[in-house]
Amino acid sequence: MKEKGSYQTIVETMEAELKHLDDASVFLELAHDEGDPSLAEEAIPELDEAEKGIKKLEMRRMLSGPNDKGNAIVSINPGAGGTESMDWASMIFRMLLRYCERKGFHVEVVDQQPGEEAGLKSATFEVSGEYAFGLLKAESGVHRLVRISPFDANARRHTSFASVFVFPEIDDTIHVEINEKDVREDTYRSSGAGGQHINKTSSAIRLTHIPTGIVVTCQNERSQHSNRDMAWKILRARLYDKQLREQEEKMDAINATKRAIDFGSQIRSYVLHPYQMVKDHRTNYETSNTSGVLDGDLDDFITSYLLASNGAGDPTLLVK
Repeated sequence: MKEKGSYQTIVETMEAELKHLDDASVFLELAHDEGDPSLAEEAIPELDEAEKGIKKLEMRRMLSGPNDKGNAIVSINPGAGGTESMDWASMIFRMLLRYCERKGFHVEVVDQQPGEEAGLKSATFEVSGEYAFGLLKAESGVHRLVRISPFDANARRHTSFASVFVFPEIDDTIHVEINEKDVREDTYRSSGAGGQHINKTSSAIRLTHIPTGIVVTCQNERSQHSNRDMAWKILRARLYDKQLREQEEKMDAINATKRAIDFGSQIRSYVLHPYQMVKDHRTNYETSNTSGVLDGDLDDFITSYLLASNGAGDPTLLVK
């Protein structure tokens, strides 16, 4: 019934836009037959409504992957560079949270490790909402920042890197086989803010998948049981994502023109000095509104990425 409802929405939207186009056509024919240009203006609102609906349908087409409509798990890690990179990781963390807020997504922070002086050592959060993964997957990769460092007494320019991983949340309909013997579980005390119980007991969970070396931690839930459940959910998501990436690498060997997005590849640069610019290296889309982007205004970057990855031509022209 859920799948039927999704298809029914598409059909109803198409029928509504066709009606707008038919109505616009009637107004244009009347304007021609009556010789009255003012009648042609009546077609403008109908065409505007049709355009809005068609854009929504195009976005649904771009987000038609098997996991695009579902929730996402986002992990942020700083690159080499100490405090400077950790501060950049916290800026990306805030940027993505602000974007999720703009979209009306629900965010639950699963694990957050603060840096010694400033910023973040790592952060993982779960995003719930329609098409959360389909939209946020555009942010997966390495982000580069160029600015005058606030931590440098000589006010020199620094370059920092931080990585973003976005995984689809795996529901019960997708089976990821994990041998429990391959997973080592460790418990430890939570290090973040919390109630008396959460910090006095070993409620935090660390799972290590020995064959792949994947490590997952969760400490923000209220009990060890809840932390364990969330950690296993994230581990399943990461293993599923690893399988997908291995399949993509095989396809890349066949289709050399396909552009892979892997850890270590720089997807976007944020330049705050000596000029203001944010540029996506996958699509060449750029803007000088750096403050808006860092405040979560990512729609144009994500749309341009989706257009490019769906073979829709020059994304910079389409977005503009």
